[in-house]
Amino acid sequence: MTSSVNIILIRISEQHMYLLDDKDRVLFDYQVSTSRFGSGNKEGSYQTPLGLHLIKEKIGGDMPAGEVFIARQAQGVLDDLKEGGSELPEDIITSRILWLEGLEPGINQGGDVDTFQRYIYIHGTPDEDNIGKPVSHGCIRMRNQDVIDVFDRVQTGCIVKIDE
Repeated sequence: MTSSVNIILIRISEQHMYLLDDKDRVLFDYQVSTSRFGSGNKEGSYQTPLGLHLIKEKIGGDMPAGEVFIARQAQGVLDDLKEGGSELPEDIITSRILWLEGLEPGINQGGDVDTFQRYIYIHGTPDEDNIGKPVSHGCIRMRNQDVIDVFDRVQTGCIVKIDE
């Protein structure tokens, strides 16, 4: 019998994500990229929010690797979009989205600190060479195959703890 994921732990200082079982044993370990602006919960800060969250929504499960999302809507595969001359945002979101919701009122839930309203995601990126370095705009970036793997292993409602 395989252990199931109980919690996702993201350590900003390590630029790593750990999928833990119910005994806090590491099942899987992935490099990530958090914000180039550090950690913080304020709207407009472009920082990665700290604290307890949950996966509120999973988006893109039936899409191919490299699918580009704008405003959470599939646009097509990145290479095809580039070839077709599509205008793309600076921070391209690819493959999968795990949309986070804060669980701590006044810290990452409600008002100007609300993680969900800040559109903080765990998502894929075409900028895979910079995974392991803090270069995002607040979200948690992953290699495309890694975010697909995590997406397939966790359910909505899974707890996500982000700490320094």
